[in-house]
Amino acid sequence: MPWDDSRHALGVAAMDDTHREFVALVEAAVAATDAEFPALFAQLHAHTVRHFDDEARLMQSCRFAARSEHEGEHQRILGQLDFLAQRVRGGRLTMARAYVEGLPSWFAGHLATMDSALAGALKATDAVPA
Repeated sequence: MPWDDSRHALGVAAMDDTHREFVALVEAAVAATDAEFPALFAQLHAHTVRHFDDEARLMQSCRFAARSEHEGEHQRILGQLDFLAQRVRGGRLTMARAYVEGLPSWFAGHLATMDSALAGALKATDAVPA
């Protein structure tokens, strides 16, 4: 899932920068050895919490109409990451690895629907962060 501006960029620098970091963390976790994976998964988990908090603030700033659906999706992902983080801390990596390998597919759909709609709303309301 290498970053590709033509496929991933939404034209909102704050979102694009965060998404670029997310993509890099997913790629690193997918390629990680078993010894490296727990630390990378923890970084990905922490990043995703901040990522979704940042998007929640953006949604609030433009009074995003689909905020509850978008935040509901975020909560679902965070719940899954929380569960998997417990398993990883216990040395059980298999489920977390499979989940991380599936993140590119989830991200593509989320980006194309929920995040692109948020970016459009930010631009339409002149709420794009500097």
